[in-house]
Amino acid sequence: MQPIDTSVIISTYNNPKWLEKVLWSFDVQTYQNFEVVIADDGSNNETAELITSIREKVNFPIQHIWHEDNGFQKTIILNKATVASKGNYLVYTDGDCMARNDFLQVHINKREIGYFLSGGYFKLPMDISKLISEDDIKTQRCFDIDWLKTHGLKSSFKNNKITAKGLKQKLLNALTPTTATWNGHNASGYKTDIIDANGYDERMQYGGEDRELGERLFNAGLNAKQVRYSAICLHLDHERGYVKPEMIERNLKIRATTKNDKLTKTPFGIVKL
Repeated sequence: MQPIDTSVIISTYNNPKWLEKVLWSFDVQTYQNFEVVIADDGSNNETAELITSIREKVNFPIQHIWHEDNGFQKTIILNKATVASKGNYLVYTDGDCMARNDFLQVHINKREIGYFLSGGYFKLPMDISKLISEDDIKTQRCFDIDWLKTHGLKSSFKNNKITAKGLKQKLLNALTPTTATWNGHNASGYKTDIIDANGYDERMQYGGEDRELGERLFNAGLNAKQVRYSAICLHLDHERGYVKPEMIERNLKIRATTKNDKLTKTPFGIVKL
């Protein structure tokens, strides 16, 4: 049995219905030498029961990394999951982002020493998010623009994220005005680079906590590749009741220090310096 090449780190908190859909999406990936590490920020037993059940049905190993619920501590659990990961290449995403079946293959094909990859997501409305079944995921019809439009998706330039192929995909990745940043719902890099940066800054809560890690990677000399129109995931809708203005404000100050002092590692990460 060959050693695991890639670890997919999926953050979650008390949303087992969405997490289940995400895990089904990884069961039909064309690239298969990977594990899933679930970074669980204190979910109740329902999530643990789902993971126990689905482990028997999917083709990839699952690690469930959990700590007690003590508010929004996503950065802490992500660091624990990063340390526990067995792959030398890490793909980070969220428990509300279903990956198209070529999602991992794109990350693997585009990876390169000295770079991290920056992707996005395609937001679905709540009614379509609820409607999608295991069969819709396994057949991949939920990634088909015509199927989505049949179920109420409106026409938009953003639909190119799903439909773009070949030259158009390359052009849109090159021309998008969106900066290539470390996005927690769709980013990847070599584990050694993440460890060298000391992982996520554990002082940070919601709002730019992933971007700050990317800013330290840039300070360390890494570059970013844009895969916004090629590594595709669908974002399942949900409320964001955990967002507080003081979180955002504190995070902005930390990010300003990272930028101004050109920090390459945080003293508040995996290892407390």
